[in-house]
Amino acid sequence: MKHLRRALALGITLVMLLGTLAGCSSSKAEKEQLTLRIKLPPLTVANADTSITDSYDVLTQAGEEFAAQYPDYDVTVEVVKFNYTEEDDYITGCFDTDNAVDVLFEGYFNMAGYIHTGRVVPLDDIVTDEMRSDVDDTLWKMSRMDGKTYMLPYYSLQNTLIYNKDLFRQCGLTEYIGEDGMIQSWTPEEWEHILSALAESLPEMTYPMMMYAKNDQGDTHIMTLLRSKGSPFFDENGRFNLNTEEGISALQWLADSYRAGYFPTGCENMEIIDCGALFENNQLAIYMANSATTINMDMASTGIANFPSPDGKGYNTSFVTGFEIFDNGDPKKVQVAKDFLRYFLSKEDYMNYAQVGIPASNATAERVSEHIFMQEAYTANAAYTVDFTANNPNWRGVRDVFYTHIHELLAGTKTPQEAAEALDTDCNAAIETGWANSKLHE
Repeated sequence: MKHLRRALALGITLVMLLGTLAGCSSSKAEKEQLTLRIKLPPLTVANADTSITDSYDVLTQAGEEFAAQYPDYDVTVEVVKFNYTEEDDYITGCFDTDNAVDVLFEGYFNMAGYIHTGRVVPLDDIVTDEMRSDVDDTLWKMSRMDGKTYMLPYYSLQNTLIYNKDLFRQCGLTEYIGEDGMIQSWTPEEWEHILSALAESLPEMTYPMMMYAKNDQGDTHIMTLLRSKGSPFFDENGRFNLNTEEGISALQWLADSYRAGYFPTGCENMEIIDCGALFENNQLAIYMANSATTINMDMASTGIANFPSPDGKGYNTSFVTGFEIFDNGDPKKVQVAKDFLRYFLSKEDYMNYAQVGIPASNATAERVSEHIFMQEAYTANAAYTVDFTANNPNWRGVRDVFYTHIHELLAGTKTPQEAAEALDTDCNAAIETGWANSKLHE
């Protein structure tokens, strides 16, 4: 009897133990599966501690590490990279499909428009007091709308012009070459002398300055050039205002510059990548770049300059790159997306990749300052940054129509006056459509 009781007790214990193990196994097996889709265009990063230079690789690694430690769901993080010219298909074209974006990593000049779709989620519940104080107010202002934060800034970049020092020397322009690590600005008179000297002295099939109007990729740079004669570009309400003496004069300058040989032949049918190829092949003296692309160039033969301005101090544009979260109707995915961003932003190793530009986090900028390319020069040059979107909605719609009129101007089928009128009419119509259809996520 004694042995029977002992055997019975052991049997009961074994049954309980197996039941417990089965319960654990069942719990693990029943952990809900969820796919988090992160999308981004081609974006470079930099971290002196690693050899990784592609944001795709960084986000893939972060996604795997996040999923491995995430307790609530069995998460698969899928990272998708798209070309800039395919963005509509990969973002708005995927709304309400199985391929919809959950997290977007991109520059704010496109991301601002998505906020007005009502799909982008406010992120103030992610932003701690420490994070708020760690990022400058100017960046938070750019990331907010109607009192709510819709984008988490990661780093900022400046668009400037770059020039081929060797071609400048060949054309007798050595005196206009600045010191290494310097961002130059030339007066309007100096600009005309430089461009005319280049046009006169450069060999055949080599050109002074980039220009392109085949598609919407030139909008930011051409809009900055259209300020060269004193146009503020926007009126007090943030609408296009080029049908003015200054705006028409700038459009006339573009047309005249083309006829004078300052731009590549057939530039109305070229895109930015074509001009990039010319610059790399020493067939273009002046191109454009930002602080992320300039770092990879041979600075012994490359100089940096601002876009022309009437006062000679020059213009540049600046944009923030960061994260947005989209609501695709599944609150669980929204929560996981927020948890992913919390995870990413809490890791110094991942924050350090922002050294490709000027990190939004001041703590990060201080930590990696020795590795930030021309940090002091770009920071000082921020005083000459102009706003190229005025925070308008439907900027994609603006881009869709803007280049068409520049194309016609360069092709000679529109006069500067006609182009100014058409730009104001069509670009402002796109903006009005954006405001009429604008809705913010509740």
